[in-house]
Amino acid sequence: MNLTDKHQRFYQVAIYICGFLLFMEWLRPLEIIADFNNVSVFFIYAAFCFFISFLQVNWVISVPLKLLGLIFIIDGLYMGERIFGSNWFTVIYDQIMYNIQVIQGQQWWQMTPMFRSLLFLILLWLMSYLLFYWFIVAKRMLIFILLTIIYVTVVDTFTIYDGKWAIIRTFTLSMISLGLSHFYKEMEKEEISFKQMSSSYIWFFPLIGMIILSTLIGYSSPKLTPQWPDPVPYLTSANPGAGSGKGGEGPVQKVGYGENDSRLGGGFIQDDTPVFQALANDEQYWRIESKDTYTGKGWEDTLDGETSALSADDLEFETFTNEVETEERTSFLNFTGEANFNKLVYPYGARSLDQFPNNTSLELHTNTGEIDTIRDGSMTQVEEYIVEYERPSFEYNELREAGGEDPENIREQYTQLPDNLPSRVENLASQIVEEDDNRYDKAKAVEAYFAANDFEYSTEDVEVPEDHEDYVDQFLFDTKLGYCDNFSTSMVVLLRSQDIPARWVKGFTGGEPTDESQSVQGEDLNVYEVTSGNAHSWVEVYFPEIGWVPFEPTQGFSNNTDFYLEVESDDDSDTTTDDESDDNSASDENDPSNPNQNAEEEETEGEDDTNAAGASNNNNQLPQWIAAGILVGLGVILYFSRFRLMAAYLERKLKKNQDRDTFERAYIFLLKVLENRDLKRDSNQTLRDYANKVDARYQTNDMRQLTTYYERLLYRNESDQKQMNKVTELWENLIKKTLS
Repeated sequence: MNLTDKHQRFYQVAIYICGFLLFMEWLRPLEIIADFNNVSVFFIYAAFCFFISFLQVNWVISVPLKLLGLIFIIDGLYMGERIFGSNWFTVIYDQIMYNIQVIQGQQWWQMTPMFRSLLFLILLWLMSYLLFYWFIVAKRMLIFILLTIIYVTVVDTFTIYDGKWAIIRTFTLSMISLGLSHFYKEMEKEEISFKQMSSSYIWFFPLIGMIILSTLIGYSSPKLTPQWPDPVPYLTSANPGAGSGKGGEGPVQKVGYGENDSRLGGGFIQDDTPVFQALANDEQYWRIESKDTYTGKGWEDTLDGETSALSADDLEFETFTNEVETEERTSFLNFTGEANFNKLVYPYGARSLDQFPNNTSLELHTNTGEIDTIRDGSMTQVEEYIVEYERPSFEYNELREAGGEDPENIREQYTQLPDNLPSRVENLASQIVEEDDNRYDKAKAVEAYFAANDFEYSTEDVEVPEDHEDYVDQFLFDTKLGYCDNFSTSMVVLLRSQDIPARWVKGFTGGEPTDESQSVQGEDLNVYEVTSGNAHSWVEVYFPEIGWVPFEPTQGFSNNTDFYLEVESDDDSDTTTDDESDDNSASDENDPSNPNQNAEEEETEGEDDTNAAGASNNNNQLPQWIAAGILVGLGVILYFSRFRLMAAYLERKLKKNQDRDTFERAYIFLLKVLENRDLKRDSNQTLRDYANKVDARYQTNDMRQLTTYYERLLYRNESDQKQMNKVTELWENLIKKTLS
């Protein structure tokens, strides 16, 4: 090979390597944003294909080589049979035929991992030839460079992939490849022989110097925060599993149940797409899973823990002990085609399933409570089933008196916190619970903290912490604005900092009532519509000898769990007192020690005779007295029922016309009713302090949530029509408790 060929080959190799490294930037995010667990294997295969293409081997040799590489990768990743054996070909044939049917039915999500990997490997094969043509033959790299920059930018913006260093690498490689490509093209254009330029390597130094200088200037220059709002929020809504950006305001995502919680934050748009219909006696939490490891940015998936097969006749998974009072219930769940999470959705206390498909198995993840539904070896969503369950009711005094040591596995697993958690988070938790002497009151104090300290529920403009920031610390001390993930994660972390076992739970709220009912197994049940917008996260706190108890810290949401207060009955003493009174009255009638008894009876008989004589004179006035008595009775009834009648009138008006004036009138009426029930507000008492007093009486946080919304409406003129249904429900709950 002469000198000219050596120089040309050198420039071609340098340009081709730069192009390959740029192509690697397309593969790097896959392990984070997609379901790829062996990205390194695809790196190796891509390098192999690029190498074969660069050698320009005849297709008779290159095609078999690339095909063999593809086969060995597929066999190593997915095949258990002996390679090229009869069973091996049978599995390959079955996989291909099944996936062709899936594609024809446009059920793309049902494609098997092996077939997806096969298609991806074929794509790498084709890209190796295409990029060789662009880089070496056509010498046009600019289009691919622009596409790479756009790709890295979009992935960094709309997913959890951090593209900060990727964009620097892309810029550096782009400058090198463009410089080399331009120099190479100019040499050919001017017909300058490389042989005449034995010192052509010197041209590298100014190129490298410019790249280093521009990179350093760009990296060290101050960066402005985003100056414009996100112009394409609906692009991210097309990806339900989209993650969060890095710092500042997060991207707008579409609300719904997702599995990747490693990077929390960022706003979302509402989505009222129905997910399932629930037939139940009342609203409740629909549980799917819990997570235990907080990283400072989000929650890690713990599906790698123990798993066990479940029977539909005995679900076995329990969150509370037999000491808890329960009531047998039945619910029916009917899922739509939008339910693509392939998990069992179940209420607390689920015991068994009816009308469950025989060809579908259940697999429980012990650590999380997540139950996979599996059919023919693949996870699938069951369309409908009936769940029999025992709904728990937790007694306040039992929770307050719950003592004893936490089991070691509970204490270790559910008090975990990252080592770099800011100390002010723990200090805040200590201040919140310093006046409480039992676990329940401490949990309630943390739960109520958000409602009493200007925290706001919002799905817009929710920030994502920077790399050096903690997710909970940012929410508690900087933004105080977020949605259920912010509130629930913060409560778990605050409790754990006080060595109280707590875990983060995901699923759905009760949904929206439809004012319809249907009969299931002879029982009339209310119909609830559960949409993607009802996806929710909440908190479970562990109590020794009781189990896991749900708590609801999110502003605007009510705890759907049943709590009650068992008061020692005084019926026996009251009955005794009543009996004694009756006995005393009877004995007075025949008491021989009463010397005036006979005289009183004779006097009474004389009065009766006189009254009888004048009775005929009053007979004509009897109708008037009866009418007057009826009017007085009606007046008395109306007086004592005035609050209930007014409450019924305002309830109908709130449901019909959910405007500001109606809600303000209803809230003021609630204050009057509370005052009538010996909960008078002091003249120097703020609404929030008064709300704390009311909630302490009724053991809820409804009044604080209602007051927060009232203050936002009154002082900030903020009215959210989407929250009015929940606000109306809170008002109805408080009115019923107050008037009961």
